[in-house]
Amino acid sequence: MGGHHAASGAAAWVAIASTGPYTLGWYPLDATGILIGGMATAGTALVCDWDHRHSTVANSLPPLSNVIARGIETASGGHRQGTHSILGAAFFVVLAMLAGQIQVQTSWGLLSVGAGLLCMFMINIAAKALKLFPKSGFISNWIFALVMAGLVTWFAPHQWTWLPVSMLTGVVVHIVGDMITTGGVPLLWPIVIKPPRFLRKLPVLNDVWKANGAFSLPLLGRAGSRREWLVLIPVSAYAMVGMCVAAWAVARATLPAAAALGKTAVSRFLGAG
Repeated sequence: MGGHHAASGAAAWVAIASTGPYTLGWYPLDATGILIGGMATAGTALVCDWDHRHSTVANSLPPLSNVIARGIETASGGHRQGTHSILGAAFFVVLAMLAGQIQVQTSWGLLSVGAGLLCMFMINIAAKALKLFPKSGFISNWIFALVMAGLVTWFAPHQWTWLPVSMLTGVVVHIVGDMITTGGVPLLWPIVIKPPRFLRKLPVLNDVWKANGAFSLPLLGRAGSRREWLVLIPVSAYAMVGMCVAAWAVARATLPAAAALGKTAVSRFLGAG
């Protein structure tokens, strides 16, 4: 389910980017990187489903995102095909790396415009999937995404190097999530290796190596099953706690700076008057 993919992506980012209790700390970042990266990874955990014209990401920026979805659906061979493979994961990571190379020199310094726009798009689809603004919808999602991406651009522009890692994390989480349901994923796409006929009748193995060549470890059963909900409740709670701790740290660091900046601006205005 879309919201579950997003929550899993955020939880994975908290685990690998934070060095607090009950985390892995594989790619340690400060609170800003954890907070913004967590929201971005909640979005990157949804991009694999851009091969479905009715998915969350396909409806994020209509009609452009819908047109792109149709193109991806055709190029990847349909839903749960190319975008759910090792090759598809590599494509999305390269896309994030290329976005990071699009930079513009301004009077405020060098801005990573490409990374900022990609991050904003990812956060928007995460907000949509997680239903952060269920009543106000489209506009609020984009405003929230703009503010979050702006925080990194303004306070920590050097941190955009984490975006490809976020993309890789989200895509891997998505593929693993689909792999542990009954549908499975074609990891080796476009190579399709189907099991011999005599193996297709063997119990357990016929669920792991499916007749269509997909691979599956159906621990959660069908998508949206009760088991999926039972697993995602603690996963979502873990992500929420980690993100809230990071948000509190960011607020403590940025609010005094913002207050000082505002005080300076007022003083200059009054002095000029």
